[in-house]
Amino acid sequence: MFQKYKKRIIYSIVFGALVYLGLSIYANFGHLMIAFGKFNWMIFPLILLLSSCNYVMRFIKWDYYTKVLGMKIDRKMSLLIFLSSFIMAITPGKLGEVFKSYLLKEYNGTSLSRSAPILLAERITDFLSLILLCMVGVIMFGYDSRLIIIIGVFFIILVALLSSKTISHAIIGFFERFRIISKFSHKIYEAYDSIYLMIRIKELIITIIFSIFAWFFECLGLYFVINSFGIENQVHVDIFVSTFIYGFATIAGAVTMLPGGLGATDASIAFMLVSLKKVAENIAVASTLLIRIATLWFAVLVGIAAVLTYQKVSHKKISEMSLES
Repeated sequence: MFQKYKKRIIYSIVFGALVYLGLSIYANFGHLMIAFGKFNWMIFPLILLLSSCNYVMRFIKWDYYTKVLGMKIDRKMSLLIFLSSFIMAITPGKLGEVFKSYLLKEYNGTSLSRSAPILLAERITDFLSLILLCMVGVIMFGYDSRLIIIIGVFFIILVALLSSKTISHAIIGFFERFRIISKFSHKIYEAYDSIYLMIRIKELIITIIFSIFAWFFECLGLYFVINSFGIENQVHVDIFVSTFIYGFATIAGAVTMLPGGLGATDASIAFMLVSLKKVAENIAVASTLLIRIATLWFAVLVGIAAVLTYQKVSHKKISEMSLES
């Protein structure tokens, strides 16, 4: 599976480089370097720490899901498997994160149809938590909330449908009539049983709370980045605006299904800083690049380190693993 995504990861890195080149041209490369020179680099370890707090909260959510599904897994190995999936953070829509379900299968034989639905549950709770964070910013900032409400309604309807076994089984039954689907219908039912357990009211509320804390840490990271360019730049963006901008940009990037939200998330952060708060273009782009290094690319590095550690602990080379047909 890793080999399958290897080229996509390389393409995503190249695409990311082009995106950042475009932003650099937009901000004027010389002015961008001046902005980096004015940034308080002493604050950057704090930004990385906040990103790490995001990973901790998301791991707690992953661990909670494995308990809900009755999976028996050593917590240290579970952490390694979870962090290893970060190497897939720059795959389209983060779909490559199903990698952790594959590693779980290699570790204790848990079927992909049972564990992969965790990815869907994670995305649902991530979206709902980001929407709630955005709404706080909208209320405090007074920005147009129609798009956020539309996306929120979509996910509420999705949760309502998945929460009804009658409706969900009827939908699966309809598609089961097609020969290509009927071959895998038992796996689809198993996957649905997993997702059903994870989106019950109690489980949904608990995991949304985990997600709110997780994503707020990165919103807080953007807040510190923006406000660390020196008093002479007269840059001050309050926490509510930072939360709205980061939350909205993350949603925008996820909706586009681009690898790691590249292009959409980056452009949204930079342009909203310029248009909504009149932040200078070079400061806005520098802030965008710094927060993306501290969130997206730092996650990829964490994933690489976790994969290497996983291989050492498990005595298995990921590149030599192969999925059963």
